[in-house]
Amino acid sequence: MENLVNGHRRIDKRRQSSRSSCGLHRQALSAAFAGALWLVFSIVVSGPANAQKYSVLHSFAGGDDGSYPVAGLALDAKGNLYGTTSQGGAHNYGTVFELESAGIETVLYSFTDTAGDGAYPYASLLRDAKGTLYGTTIYGGLHNFGVVFQIDAAGNKTVLYSFTGGGDGAYPCAGLVRDTKGNLYGTTFEGGAFGYGTVFEVSPTGKETVLHNFPGTGVDGANPYAAVVRDAAGNLYGTAYEGGLDSCSGGYTVGCGVVFKLETTGAETLLHTFTGTEGDGANPSGGVVRDTAGNLFGTTRYSAGGGVVFRISETGQETVLYGFTGGVDGDEPWNENLVLDADGNLYGTTAYGGTYGYGTVFEVNATGIFSVLYSFAGNGGDGNTPMAGLVRDTKGNLYGTTAYGGVHGYGTVFKLAP
Repeated sequence: MENLVNGHRRIDKRRQSSRSSCGLHRQALSAAFAGALWLVFSIVVSGPANAQKYSVLHSFAGGDDGSYPVAGLALDAKGNLYGTTSQGGAHNYGTVFELESAGIETVLYSFTDTAGDGAYPYASLLRDAKGTLYGTTIYGGLHNFGVVFQIDAAGNKTVLYSFTGGGDGAYPCAGLVRDTKGNLYGTTFEGGAFGYGTVFEVSPTGKETVLHNFPGTGVDGANPYAAVVRDAAGNLYGTAYEGGLDSCSGGYTVGCGVVFKLETTGAETLLHTFTGTEGDGANPSGGVVRDTAGNLFGTTRYSAGGGVVFRISETGQETVLYGFTGGVDGDEPWNENLVLDADGNLYGTTAYGGTYGYGTVFEVNATGIFSVLYSFAGNGGDGNTPMAGLVRDTKGNLYGTTAYGGVHGYGTVFKLAP
């Protein structure tokens, strides 16, 4: 079932499952974009839209340049940005690009979907101290179930692992995290022992190990869409988009998703199971960010309104910091992850809503005050529909992508200055 929100057509995830190969972005990218107040707590919405300085750093032209960036960015110490486009490039299977601080864009690699190469990267990149980039594609590889790849500082691309679609997992939608030994950790949306996704590890030599299989039954999660984060002890934390309770609010019968912890022993703990009721969210499409006290912060795509920003303590106590109304404050925060600054402020995006209906950049401060920092206008070269999270530099500038819009309509890289 589809609802019209601010002129956009959106899929109501609580009524329609998207269990097929990263269906969230696939639904959104194939939809034709046409172009109540719920507050659980006494939260103040403050700050005018577009109060900060917004600039488009690059408008994707389609073709060899790339198109439809649905993932966030990596930032180096010199201010250069690195990202992916889900389509376009020399072969139309997506690209890896660099955008220098001076504004010069370079396509570092165009995926070919041949000879075991990947296709359609939907996730942010991870960059190490040597300048090597690591990422995933949802399709391609030897078996067409996605790959884990790396591109070194000289531009050499290597496929580290090709998923078979069986017990090892299928369709890695999310980015990666890396430990000090060079092991990479991530999730697959499907596959595994039960078909409902995995948490995996890939060694520097390309050996894959499944750390957890989501069963899709009972109270465990299903179909993890987002990346995991790792603490100093090696424990992993993440979300599963579906699963948890057998049913949840809105008639959705395969669960509203969970937040989980996976210990180094392999033991899994469910820290929170979403219900979709007022006072709780539903279906986290993004992962979590962790503070020094062990609290986890994230978003859900849905709720009784338009999604929530939540905090979960080490003991599993959930607090909804803000509930979106689906209006001028934003609707459907898809974020790969939130950005957390040293003062406890959180920054993220919503794909829809805002003053013009084309999405927002928002802030929730440490005391729970919510502000819209920017509303995308969707015209005049402005971007629209930001599906990814943000990165923040030491000066407080925020950088992100929009899947659509820009001068050519194929998406943008943008900067929001304080």
